[in-house]
Amino acid sequence: MPACGVPSAELRPRGDGLGTGEQLVTIAAVLVGALTTHATNYLMERSRNRNQLLTRWDDKKVDAYGEYVDAAKLRIAASVPLYEAREGLRETHRPEEDLRDDLAQASLRWGAAFERVMLLGGDDAIESGHELNVVLAEIDWQATGRVDGSLEEWRERHRAAFRAINAFHEAARADLGIRGRVTGEKHPERDLLVPPARGSSTGSPTGD
Repeated sequence: MPACGVPSAELRPRGDGLGTGEQLVTIAAVLVGALTTHATNYLMERSRNRNQLLTRWDDKKVDAYGEYVDAAKLRIAASVPLYEAREGLRETHRPEEDLRDDLAQASLRWGAAFERVMLLGGDDAIESGHELNVVLAEIDWQATGRVDGSLEEWRERHRAAFRAINAFHEAARADLGIRGRVTGEKHPERDLLVPPARGSSTGSPTGD
């Protein structure tokens, strides 16, 4: 029998669970786990949203770049009938005023297309577009008679325009992260497709 006043081991209170310190550690671990899970989910969701946003803007850039190139080529194409009519290179039944209106409409479309490039494009693509615009203006000026020039100068301006279009393609592809090139050793520079002249002053001035 135990001595008086000294509780036996069986009579001492025993904890039926974890101690206070251990409970606090367990609670802290649960909280850390919950916070870690929440942070991980938040970062994943933010990354997913950012990727979706980048994809959406890339899609808009593709449309803007494609529309700008189409509009630039349309402006070039609209200049050809006017130039040929003014220079007597091809017979046309349309009044010169109508041909000028066609070129003006094409120029309006080009201007709107380049505005989208300015809003969405990368720095190099925008600068490449500015360089192309200079050549387009020179073609426009010669077509309308605001500047003089020979047939060879006219053709050289068209060569310069399509070189500038290729340069714009390169800048646009780089901005979109597209592999490959449209110029270089695998893509030798190609000249205008000009048909054989049928006379001293005939033949398409641009190869159309």
